[in-house]
Amino acid sequence: MSANTASTPAGNRSGSGFRIPKIPFWAQIVAGLALGVLLGWLARSQDIAWLKDTLDQIGSIFVQLLKLAVAPLVFFAILVSITNLRKVNNAARLATRTLLWFMITSLLAVAIGLTIGLLTDPGAGTGLTPKDGQKPENAGSWIDFLTGIVPTDVITPFTELEVLQIVFMAVVAGVAALKLGERAKPILALSESVLELLQKALWWVIRLAPIGTVGLIGFAIADYGWDLIGKYATFTADVYIGCALVLFGVYPLLLATVAKVNPLQFFKGAWPAIQLAFVSRSSVGTMPVTQKVTERLGVPKEYTSFAVPFGATTKMDGCAAIYPALAAIFIAQIFDVQLGIQDYLLIAFVSVVGSAATAGLTGATVMLTLTLSTLGLPLEGVGLLMAIDPILDMMRTATNVAGQALVPVIVAAREQILDRDAYNSATPSPIDDIDSGADADADAVEAGQKAAVPVPA
Repeated sequence: MSANTASTPAGNRSGSGFRIPKIPFWAQIVAGLALGVLLGWLARSQDIAWLKDTLDQIGSIFVQLLKLAVAPLVFFAILVSITNLRKVNNAARLATRTLLWFMITSLLAVAIGLTIGLLTDPGAGTGLTPKDGQKPENAGSWIDFLTGIVPTDVITPFTELEVLQIVFMAVVAGVAALKLGERAKPILALSESVLELLQKALWWVIRLAPIGTVGLIGFAIADYGWDLIGKYATFTADVYIGCALVLFGVYPLLLATVAKVNPLQFFKGAWPAIQLAFVSRSSVGTMPVTQKVTERLGVPKEYTSFAVPFGATTKMDGCAAIYPALAAIFIAQIFDVQLGIQDYLLIAFVSVVGSAATAGLTGATVMLTLTLSTLGLPLEGVGLLMAIDPILDMMRTATNVAGQALVPVIVAAREQILDRDAYNSATPSPIDDIDSGADADADAVEAGQKAAVPVPA
């Protein structure tokens, strides 16, 4: 093979003819957003029923494909992540500090949500009344939350997609595998192979995200229209502003002061995961991308494989902190209920302790009902927010996923196991590059290093 042939760019003319240049994934997403808005507006303004139904089906199929992989992906990701801790020195300290930073960032996020809500009065002037509310079919309570962790059998959690119960079973299986030691090796090898298979299949679904975007955004516009958004203008703005303050204010501040790294590099490296989260509205569906970009930011693979799966199922700064804080204030104002300082402290407590109730799926209804039931607010208030939820969920999930990549970077930096050269060279390369290159890079690194993550003496 000649040097010229080997160095021919993919988009240039070669001996086999002209190859169409590859469109960057972010550009495909943007195009999907624009086309979705256009088709949604057309379907609503011209009352084109078939177009609205088509958009609904496209979006629903995309979300269903994501959900199809959720149950087995969560189980094997958590199981493998726990067993991978055996490769990490001071694993208990890393796990403890990860959970500690999950709580710290959740507290900061809920504080911002409460502050914005108190300053803007999102429920005032909406024209909504308690009669507009409707009780959700499924409501969360502390009793349900605590008793719902332990499954009654091993099949139902997978068929009913009870993610919290799946996490419980995975943790038990992972700890048991660690205790068995060498005897568990065949099971661990099978689990790792199944996890790789699931992640590969999910990559194919992720590639469909631009098409899914057309359906999800288009149907939202066609079904709800701009008038509905106008009614919730203050609340919608509050959620987006709150998430933006956490995403572009709190996170960069923590990166600069605690991790002592360049915040811009974090966003460059994590951008593929953040943009996919915005579109898919699923932390679990985005998890393979989140794990890849976190590794690309210099976090050791052994630690990333623990921190990211746990974050995808328990760390929700957007859905479990900012949103329920603002929603509680909004609903209290609609129902003319006065909240006191003890209520705001309860909201903060629920946000930190109950965030696992969101379970990384699209939407945060369970977390909201858990918050409302704790405060004694009417659950009918959930119905006031259901229509606008898909639009809110995009920004919430993007914030969730950014936080799920942030904490491993902070912990790795403080434990001095962060590869700062890799972090400083991170680029916002397309999803395709992550899929094709990250595994090979990781294997090459692992081939030349010990399996254990280094810890300074």
